[in-house]
Amino acid sequence: SPLFARCLARQCAEVLAAVGGGDVFEPGAGSGALAAELLRELERLDALPRRYRILEPSPALQQAQRERLAERVPHLLDRLEWLAAWPEPFAGVVVANELLDAVPVEGFRIGDRGPEQRCTVVAGDGFADDWRPAPAALAAAVARIEADLGRALPTGYVSEVQTAWPAWFEGLAAGLQRGAALFIDYGYVRSEYYLPERSMGTLVCTRAHRAHDDPYDWPGLDDLSAFVDFTAVTEAATGAGLELEGFTPQAQFLFATGLEAVAAEAMAADDERERLLASQAIKRLTLPGEMGERFNVIGFSRGLEAPLSGFAQRELSHRL
Repeated sequence: SPLFARCLARQCAEVLAAVGGGDVFEPGAGSGALAAELLRELERLDALPRRYRILEPSPALQQAQRERLAERVPHLLDRLEWLAAWPEPFAGVVVANELLDAVPVEGFRIGDRGPEQRCTVVAGDGFADDWRPAPAALAAAVARIEADLGRALPTGYVSEVQTAWPAWFEGLAAGLQRGAALFIDYGYVRSEYYLPERSMGTLVCTRAHRAHDDPYDWPGLDDLSAFVDFTAVTEAATGAGLELEGFTPQAQFLFATGLEAVAAEAMAADDERERLLASQAIKRLTLPGEMGERFNVIGFSRGLEAPLSGFAQRELSHRL
């Protein structure tokens, strides 16, 4: 929804003002819809970044982003830049919406003799799971999880661990000289991620809006994702030298960054259909049963003196 982007833009404007201007960097910009709406709102706020930089390895998605942005903000195309690798050091704000859930995970199972690694083997005309003793790095990661939980995971327990994040955040932190990084995604803190009743993990496969649990159903066509362990995100980001700014449900972040004012403008539209769409979007973005509490916002910073306003209403870092 544009309402989501407008609130997020206000937080971006606050960071850009704090660092004396700078860039917006979005790794994995999807269709480009968020980038277009952020730029439109930042222009309205007289807070345009020097550059809007997108890290996108997919040529098809790059093309889709260029077309979307050319349609929505043609006069701002000179501020856009597509990258093939991490940017050189910059000041500004990093924005990543539903990116962390797409980072590859390691699947594991607790076997009779300890952790086992989920592997893929050829089976007939397709593929299937196989299990082997966990390599040292995966076994150590599972041991750290159990130590943090204060209990052993039971035999037969299946889940995931995000082992790629430390290196990923090191790359990100190397580029962010001063500013903030904001991540919006669905997931849990570690104590909830590895609850006994969540014994089959969180891996989700989606194709044509149909969710299922077989990653070998349509290999290469299914969208595979896993819920985010926000505790692991915090460990990786702070280990890379960033400072935790806050952790809050999406609803509280949006209200703290001006959703009421933004919504009032949308609901004042002359077009009845626009008002109806805005009303539906507000409910979807904020209700607990929708995205309001299923999605969370976590922020990190470097070199900022004032706290970010998005975490002012309900700050839950203590749960991490």
